[in-house]
Amino acid sequence: MLDVRSRQEAAARLRRAELGRSPVAPLAGAFEDIGTEDAYEIQLINIRHRTALGAQVTGHKVGLSSPVMQRMMGVDEPDYGHLLDDMELREDQPVDTVRYCAPRVEVEIGFVLGDDLPGEGCTPADVLAATERVVPALELIDSRIADWRITIADTIADNASSAGYVIGAGRDPRDLDLKAVEARLTRDGEEIAQGRGDAVLGDPAVSVAWLARTVARFGVPLRKGHVILPGSCTRAVDVEAGRTYTAEFTGLGAVSLSFR
Repeated sequence: MLDVRSRQEAAARLRRAELGRSPVAPLAGAFEDIGTEDAYEIQLINIRHRTALGAQVTGHKVGLSSPVMQRMMGVDEPDYGHLLDDMELREDQPVDTVRYCAPRVEVEIGFVLGDDLPGEGCTPADVLAATERVVPALELIDSRIADWRITIADTIADNASSAGYVIGAGRDPRDLDLKAVEARLTRDGEEIAQGRGDAVLGDPAVSVAWLARTVARFGVPLRKGHVILPGSCTRAVDVEAGRTYTAEFTGLGAVSLSFR
């Protein structure tokens, strides 16, 4: 466990790295005793800093939602981060890559909540009942840790490596078998990755239910209007300036981001 001063210093390092687009060395090297609880507290320090400056929480994202990524990180459950209104991206506005350290995109089946979710005991059925629509989504991830040399503590502290997101129109989740939705990622029309909804903990709604139960332990509710990104259906792909990335989903539609 870290003391309060060390948590504050770690949070400040990540803020400076993001603002200056200058990644820092892994936190574990500088803070040997850092653990998962410390990492979430460091994340919250920076979320509170941003909301104090006027940003608003618009939802949450789940990371490490595939068994492969969990094994890679040496954990047995996902992690999560916050989505803020200043992270919202638009299809009609190219994203400036120089704003980020080492950006990548991930393909996600997003959830827009029409009602608050229960916390403790939340089930996938509760998630579907409370969801206004599921949406095609791209998450822009980034690491303020140099060269993506991250441990689980690094990515949690760094807001689960989240940097931005864009969502499309979507549809009622009860009209789809989310587990069977096929996803593909193209770059300028060429397919570069593919996957299915069941790559996300077997069912994206399971991931959202896990998130609701987990954040409830910290007194955090998932509210009506929030966007929830449950984890990627495909591998993450490095972003290149001058390219357009499109996530396409069977029965759900598509959404794109262009970079300059």
